Amino acid sequence: QVQLVESGGGLVQAGGSLRLSCAASGRTFATRAMGWFRQAPGKEREFAAAINTGGYSTAYADSVKGRFTISRDNAKNTVYLQMGSLKPEDTAVYYCAAGGGTWDWLAARTARFYDYWGQGTQVTVSS
Repeated sequence: QVQLVESGGGLVQAGGSLRLSCAASGRTFATRAMGWFRQAPGKEREFAAAINTGGYSTAYADSVKGRFTISRDNAKNTVYLQMGSLKPEDTAVYYCAAGGGTWDWLAARTARFYDYWGQGTQVTVSS
C-alpha cells in the first residue's frame, strides 16, 4: 500500500511559478514510476508529466513541455513538479500517482498505468 500526499498548491498570477511536492509512504517509492495529472473544472483528468524510477527518463504533455519539470528524490520518497510561466488554463486540481517499476513513456501518459493516487492539490492561476 502506498499513500501519496500532495502539497504546494495555491493561487498565483499568470507568469508565476509554483512547486508541487508529493510525499509517499512505504518502502517501494524508489521502485515505482511516478506521474502528475490534473483535472480542471468540467474536464476530464489529463496527463501532465511522468518520471521513471531512477529519475533519468521523463515524459510531458505538449501543453506543459518547456514550462514544467518533474523530478524526484528517492531518499526523501518525494516527487516534485516545478511549474513555471503559468497560465490561467493551468488552473486545476493536480494529482500525484504511483505506478509500477517498468518504464513505458507512452503508457505512463495513461491513468491505468498507475496503482495509487493522492487526494490532489488545487492550483489556481489568475490572469
